[in-house]
Amino acid sequence: MNWRNEIKAWLLLLSGLGTILLLMGSTFYVVIAQSIGYFNMTGDSQFSLEYWLNIISEPVLLSALIYTVKVSVLGSFGAVLLSYPIALWLRKPLYAKEVVIGILRAPMFIPGLVAAFLFVNIIAYHGVINGVLQSLGIIDAPLRMQNDDFGWGVIILQIWKSLPFALILVGGAVNSIRDDILDAASNFGANRWRRFIDVIFPLTLPAVQVSLILIFIGAVGDFAFFSIAGPRNTYSLARFMQASAMEYGEWNNAAVIAVIIMVISAIGTLLIATVLTPLSRKKGEVK
Repeated sequence: MNWRNEIKAWLLLLSGLGTILLLMGSTFYVVIAQSIGYFNMTGDSQFSLEYWLNIISEPVLLSALIYTVKVSVLGSFGAVLLSYPIALWLRKPLYAKEVVIGILRAPMFIPGLVAAFLFVNIIAYHGVINGVLQSLGIIDAPLRMQNDDFGWGVIILQIWKSLPFALILVGGAVNSIRDDILDAASNFGANRWRRFIDVIFPLTLPAVQVSLILIFIGAVGDFAFFSIAGPRNTYSLARFMQASAMEYGEWNNAAVIAVIIMVISAIGTLLIATVLTPLSRKKGEVK
């Protein structure tokens, strides 16, 4: 009877899971095939590595790759690191905690494109920050903060947008730690910093790993923040892909960039898992 129940369960899952796998699999297949010459929008469809050679030899690719990875890494780590003090603060009894949590989760309900435009209006040459600083007499002339070359505007937007998601995972892991475990660490002489390093951080590493992976993947493929708040002298990979397809009509080259984005996401996932998994299983010495 058990094997029959298992078969029934798999059959029930097949309708939804099969559809998802079919849609995702077909999308991956078309993108990969288009990057090697098939499904050509113009001309004959045949196997060719020409498009890969064109993109790899393109000087814009290296700068776009470095810029995208840099912003994605800083944005994902910034969101996770910032979620820790907030999660520890929310662990305590607070007045109107539900209201605070609702405010912190508000970015989840704001589209990225809208958030980017709002952010640009705040930091623009004649935006809110410059207006306030000038009215207070702190500066004489507006500061140039919009579309900075390093990408701090995009990093701030990535942290702001990803913080609620990181807070849900990290905060849930922090709240799952029993008070008696922390009290036991205090009884053994551990201060707040040692309790965080030796108790809280190791116990919440699985949530940190999931948060970093999902946020990094989303940041690598982000288009809205890079397009609105990013620098004007550097493409992101998503922006480079969009320009290749929509502005220049080079759909095969755009497919190559799409495959590169997927490869970077996979490499980032493997690196995060490789680094954090041993730390979560590390056991301290008993003295």
